[in-house]
Amino acid sequence: MKESSASRFSTLAKDVPAGIVVFLVALPLCLGVALASNAPLFSGIVAGVVGGIVVGLLSGSQTSVTGPAAGLTAIVAAQIALLGSFKALLLATVLAGAIQVALGVARAGFIAAFFPSSVIKGLLAAIGLILILKQVPHLFGHGGNPVGGMSFAQGNDENTFTSLFATLFDIHPGAALVGLSSLALLVVWDRAPVLKRSRVPAPLVVVVVGALLSQLLAGVGSGWAIQTEHLVNVPMATDPNAALTLLQTPDWSQLGNPTVYLSALTIAVVASLETLLNLEAIDRLDPAQRRSPPDRELWAQGVGNLVSGLIGGLPVTSVIVRSSVNINAGNKTRASTILHGALLAGCVLLMPGLLNQIPLACLAAILVMTGVKLASPKVLRQMWAAGRPQFLPFAVTVLAIVTTDLLKGIIIGLLVAVGFILHSNLRRPLRRVREKHVTGEVLRIELANQVSFLNRAALERALHAVPRGGHVLIDARNTDYIDPDILDLLDDFAKKTAPAHGIELSFIGFRDRYPRLEDKIQFVDHSSRDVRDALTPEQVLTILRDGNERFRTGQRLTRDLVRQVSATAHGQSPMAVVLSCIDSRTPAELIFDLGIGDVFSIRIAGNVARDKVLGSMEFGTRVAGAKLILVLGHTSCGAVKAAVELARKGQTAEAAMGCKHLDVLVNEIQRAIDPQIPLPIPDDPGTPVRESYTDEVARRNVQRTMAVIRQQSEALNQLVKEGRLAIVGGLYDVRTGEVTFFALDGAISEAVLAELRTKKRTKKKHGSRSVTDLPSSPSAVE
Repeated sequence: MKESSASRFSTLAKDVPAGIVVFLVALPLCLGVALASNAPLFSGIVAGVVGGIVVGLLSGSQTSVTGPAAGLTAIVAAQIALLGSFKALLLATVLAGAIQVALGVARAGFIAAFFPSSVIKGLLAAIGLILILKQVPHLFGHGGNPVGGMSFAQGNDENTFTSLFATLFDIHPGAALVGLSSLALLVVWDRAPVLKRSRVPAPLVVVVVGALLSQLLAGVGSGWAIQTEHLVNVPMATDPNAALTLLQTPDWSQLGNPTVYLSALTIAVVASLETLLNLEAIDRLDPAQRRSPPDRELWAQGVGNLVSGLIGGLPVTSVIVRSSVNINAGNKTRASTILHGALLAGCVLLMPGLLNQIPLACLAAILVMTGVKLASPKVLRQMWAAGRPQFLPFAVTVLAIVTTDLLKGIIIGLLVAVGFILHSNLRRPLRRVREKHVTGEVLRIELANQVSFLNRAALERALHAVPRGGHVLIDARNTDYIDPDILDLLDDFAKKTAPAHGIELSFIGFRDRYPRLEDKIQFVDHSSRDVRDALTPEQVLTILRDGNERFRTGQRLTRDLVRQVSATAHGQSPMAVVLSCIDSRTPAELIFDLGIGDVFSIRIAGNVARDKVLGSMEFGTRVAGAKLILVLGHTSCGAVKAAVELARKGQTAEAAMGCKHLDVLVNEIQRAIDPQIPLPIPDDPGTPVRESYTDEVARRNVQRTMAVIRQQSEALNQLVKEGRLAIVGGLYDVRTGEVTFFALDGAISEAVLAELRTKKRTKKKHGSRSVTDLPSSPSAVE
């Protein structure tokens, strides 16, 4: 319980200052939106109170702030003119709220998931840029566009850029001093660690300092005094009862007017879209990366508009400017949003005179800093690096919002993003991969996640490009949806076009979801007797080379392993025997992108050729018919490292590690150490010198094993002489995944032969007869 109380106190310690800062910023914004909408100023305050308290209590978002939105000013002004009165607009707002509640109950918030990230990031950057452009005039005391206006065109026959130009010739010294001082204080506060860690947020300090500075300038002289039009201007009410008279109610007599319902639908759709888009953007700004439930937000916004319309307020939506200020002020929960609504209600009623002493210049400085954080160059660099499909919708969204208004800009940005999506689907709705299977080449057409009728033309071109007698595999394993029109195309191609052109057509990934097209693999994707018998040792090696290249580049063949299990249940015909180390990083089937039944795999530490290994090889080749023996070593081999280290110390495995049976393997590997090259000095085992030495021993060990196989097994050597078998070596690099193939080195072969002859002379009893006619350079495939 104590921890819970401490946690709540810590949260409130962040939320209270954040709520005060949002209140100070929201106050002039509410008035500005009302002024730009041609509505009573008090309606903006009412909407801010409802958005803060009512929506704040119902919303599931911890960071979003709701209020009258600059993006709705043009629509609200147009609807007031169309309906003929503000009270008729209030009725439309009530009905719009009811529509939004219905949308929330119907779970229509899912459309938020379809907003492209490029447009959302463009929205944030555009809002940041607009804040900077719109607030610079107020920073210097130029009486241009109302604080709440976000549109490019302004009501005073100016636009955003002409207002900036006019500011050069209309700088008020008092307002400029307050504005620039406030901006400097915010920059210093943000960069000084001691101040940044303070519980008091910088914007709150800026407002207090700005108000005090404004009072001081009023005593300096009329030239420095900040005029009323550059101060907050809250409607004055002598008492709470007088304030209540400012509230208005809907004109219920307009319920029979069809135009009211059209206006309600317009407000509901635009407010809902703007809310959902803003909610996505705000969640991206949240340091805690919390996700707000969109359905609940629609329902909460609907209730907010119901209440706002009933008591004389403007339509409300979630708004980015106030929400981003809330986040930058360090809020933790929606308590800051609720507090800002309560402060709007209380302070406007109780101390409007005090609020009217706050200069707009210091509030402009707060918004400029917020804009700098939203439109940072870092975002531009990230979007540029993401490529044209991301950057162009982002840039168009920014440009459109800045030069038109929020709603038009978002629509333009969405259209451009959708255009790129459609263009991408038309150009690359599928992926074509040419796969070399053991029986020949197969064209695999990998369908996209969503395949609509828009993809028909591209898929049809791909299918008709398959040559006569070819084989094509339609891969739908990663596809969630296929349009019925596409299924008709595939069905028609399978039944008519493919047979007419002699094309073999296979399907995979259709079994469970699209019963019209059954999964069917018509090519052999594993080694069968007919396939194996038709191959030469050189062709088998080529298959292994190609498989390793696919493994290394991530282009593995499409295989139906379950089908392979069934196909090989009654017999096997592997192409090759692979002798490899037991190292967990060297599974032959994966390294060479092979299927079930393709190879015999023998694994032993250090890939040495002991008697049982030779017996397995003789079975795999002489009896079962494999065409190739591959001795596969690898870099960073633990068995080789142990053998080298024990040789350097002059110890046995039994003496050093208590492993009696390991000595047999160690002794075999140690015979691969070149006596002409000294053993490495006792340094760090991980040094490049030690690594390169052990890797060279691993390579020589492969060569030695190849020689032992030829010299110890007459059966295998005879197959090599007859050209029915090839013995090759390979070294797998565990760092890159690449296998380097090589033939038997004649010098090592002669050394092994001499070693075996020496052992033969010293033994009392001879083992298997050695091959004496072994060529110094066998005809293994290079």
